[in-house]
Amino acid sequence: MRFSKGHGTENDFVLLPDPDGELDLTPARVAALCDRRRGLGADGVLRIVRWDALGDGPPPEPGVEWFMDYRNADGSIAEMCGNGVRVYARYLEHAGWLSGTELKLGTRGGVRTVRVAGEDVSVDMGPATVGDEGTASVDGQAFTGVAVDVGNPHLACVTDVPLQGLDLTRPPGHDPALFPHGVNVEFVSPLQGDEVAMRVHERGVGETRSCGTGTVAAVVAVLRHAGRDTGTVSVQAPGGRLRVTVENGTTVLHGPAVLVAHGELTPTWWAQV
Repeated sequence: MRFSKGHGTENDFVLLPDPDGELDLTPARVAALCDRRRGLGADGVLRIVRWDALGDGPPPEPGVEWFMDYRNADGSIAEMCGNGVRVYARYLEHAGWLSGTELKLGTRGGVRTVRVAGEDVSVDMGPATVGDEGTASVDGQAFTGVAVDVGNPHLACVTDVPLQGLDLTRPPGHDPALFPHGVNVEFVSPLQGDEVAMRVHERGVGETRSCGTGTVAAVVAVLRHAGRDTGTVSVQAPGGRLRVTVENGTTVLHGPAVLVAHGELTPTWWAQV
């Protein structure tokens, strides 16, 4: 039972190489792996699996070998993870499974094109779909936001309230009619030059140090707030800095992706979870 540990701007993952789809990856095992006291600790698990060996999920697309089987820290399956895609590509490079510097990667949110260029790993996230306005609440304070679909659901709230004062130890309140399957909530400062700050609470995880899809949603919302449809914005999250380009018809997420450890899980531990 090999594993690796990696992160993208401190949004961290346990990576399980399972190219032939042999692992019995139950929600309980995912939650145990992600537990920061009894496991390895992570925001989620990335199973490195070939698409034709996935077993469940969308049917494979021609020419796409690998699939990002991503699980949240609570064991639930998520459609998409922007930082996870980038760390996944870094692992393929490390393992010698990446031919060249570009690949198409299957996800439950659609196929994504990833490029590895030295320390920078970028992913074409596709178009972001802006939906209705909604409200998030933190300690009784309401924040107006806009729904943004980046392959998974987000509510991005542009606010002048100091971000460091927000208590995100509990999930922000939201409208369940607008987000029946839960939502990731971003709080983002107004655009200053081409920079913003952001904090994010991810469904099934809690507050994370960074979030790739959340960064894209935040940039789409903050550009909209500034009366713009396109642009490149640098986003400072607690875990580091990412960059997002919003163009006509697509969005591109840029940033570092780091592998920090490789090892083996104890077979008895795995069998008992």
